[in-house]
Amino acid sequence: MLSDVPGDPALTPGSPSNPARDHEDSRRQGVVLRGFAVLYRGVAQHPGVFTIAVLGSSLWAFMTVGQAYVLGRITQHTVLPAFRAGRVEWGALVSAALLVMAVAGLKAVGIAGRRIYAGRLQYELGASYRRRIAERYIALPLRWHQARPTGRLLSVANSDVEQTWEPMAPMPMAVGVVVMLVVTLGVLLTTDPLLAVVGGVMFPMIGGLNVVYSRRLAPLMIRAQELRAEVSGLAHESFDGALTVKVLGRAEEETERFAELARELRDALVRVGRLRGLFDPALEALPNLSVLVVLFVGGLRVSSGSLDPGGLVRVAYLFTLLTFPIRAIGWLLADLPRAVVGWERMHEVIDADDSMPFGTKKLPSAESDAPAGLTADRASFGYGAEPILSGITLDIQAGRTVAIVGPTGAGKSTLASLSLRLLDPDTGALALDGINLRELAPGELAKAAALVPQGAFLFDDTVRGNLTLGADISDSVVADALRVSQAETFVDHLPHGLDTLVGERGTTLSGGQRQRLALARALAHRPRLLVLDDATSSVDPRIERAILAGLRESAATVVVIAYRQATIALADEVVYIESGQIHGRGTHDQLMATVPGYREVLTAYGAAHPVDAQGGSDEESAA
Repeated sequence: MLSDVPGDPALTPGSPSNPARDHEDSRRQGVVLRGFAVLYRGVAQHPGVFTIAVLGSSLWAFMTVGQAYVLGRITQHTVLPAFRAGRVEWGALVSAALLVMAVAGLKAVGIAGRRIYAGRLQYELGASYRRRIAERYIALPLRWHQARPTGRLLSVANSDVEQTWEPMAPMPMAVGVVVMLVVTLGVLLTTDPLLAVVGGVMFPMIGGLNVVYSRRLAPLMIRAQELRAEVSGLAHESFDGALTVKVLGRAEEETERFAELARELRDALVRVGRLRGLFDPALEALPNLSVLVVLFVGGLRVSSGSLDPGGLVRVAYLFTLLTFPIRAIGWLLADLPRAVVGWERMHEVIDADDSMPFGTKKLPSAESDAPAGLTADRASFGYGAEPILSGITLDIQAGRTVAIVGPTGAGKSTLASLSLRLLDPDTGALALDGINLRELAPGELAKAAALVPQGAFLFDDTVRGNLTLGADISDSVVADALRVSQAETFVDHLPHGLDTLVGERGTTLSGGQRQRLALARALAHRPRLLVLDDATSSVDPRIERAILAGLRESAATVVVIAYRQATIALADEVVYIESGQIHGRGTHDQLMATVPGYREVLTAYGAAHPVDAQGGSDEESAA
């Protein structure tokens, strides 16, 4: 059975036994039990809503059986007497109609209650788990995100949440079906025990067929769900890299790469559909065959006088009604494998144990405009076996402008991430105003510090929306931020000024304009520590000097990662990092005279970018 899973060599026939494969076989074979355990956890979170849905489903079940009982009674006491007498008793006819309408009305109430509250249960669970996953994404460190494809993370928050709780919709109906079966069995036994036994053979047959069906379907559904996530991840990667793909002329290859995975998903879903095509007719036919058998045996018993016609109609109609509801159990069982896969993938995020713990301390000057001091005490960090930073000890005094300089891969951006606690050091500590960043309460660091990365990200919103991000920031503060970031002039020339839409990722703006708006966004939130990670690399050097001069007026300590000599020369102090360690501190002139590595980096950059090094103009200044 499990060898039908496509694309999984561990499950192909004849493959040697191994613990990993045996564990996987065992895991997939127990998918039904684990699926019901997932649903139980969902029910336990909203027991009231589930109870109302089950009550509605039970009312529908009772009224469905009652409909059969009413039909049998009308046949026996209204229809047959009318045939015998040759006329219709209007009183009996009206009573029969009212009885049918009452049963139908109660049945409709039950259906409405079941559908409304089952849907509410499903969507409330989906919403709550999306919130939980989003909160975990925010809490988990940058290192955790870097190890996982963005497409997979999007798939977890969207597709996996939906697949996990999709069985909650048919769950109350399945419970109502069980109630219906119990009530039906009671009605059948009181009507005619022999017919109950004859027709009851259908129930274990359908149950057995459903078990076989779900066990065959489980591995196919699991594989299809895994492929959905892979397709989502590849699509996201392709969209993100669209510019690179087009520039390098790799569109056909990228299209084929996506098409190949999409075909694999298609084939997996076709296998699911083929299996359903084999089992669905059997699940449909069994109840109908039961009706034929019941009618045949029941007709013989009516002929012998052992059963009245109304009883036969009641029994036959019951079996006819049971055809559709019994299928609901099959639908529920078919959805369980996807629920299990979705649950496991959600909890890979929810149960991730490497989130950053927070303390309870507040920054003493959090409400003031005083600049903040930053210190690093023997901080080390590495993404793998090789450390990126090793034993960094640094004291940046409040109110100063410090330039961090070093060759590519020296650890400058990592230090910037540590400063904003996007990462935690493996050893050592960083502190703001003397307080360990790990001990700060949630949100404290964000109120006091800001990072402007080289890759400026803008939302598909207005300029104002990108600067305020929904915070209550006055236009005067926004204007000051635009002035300091040298963005005021070009924003004023936009078609609608601050209310101009900038497009997805700010595509309507140039690279330098995006960087200046990203800087203005940070300044609008009035940080006391501002870290610029090569955040003005696309800006004209003369504009950059004006920006740095304006930053001196702001109440912020400024840490700038830079390469341009003209920019570095404006800093109060320069820190030179090489191979993850500090190799020099001082003014630009001091390091040029005493640190060969620093002199080589600046000389090499000046030779490659003579205009930037000398502070000349470019197209950005013309703009």
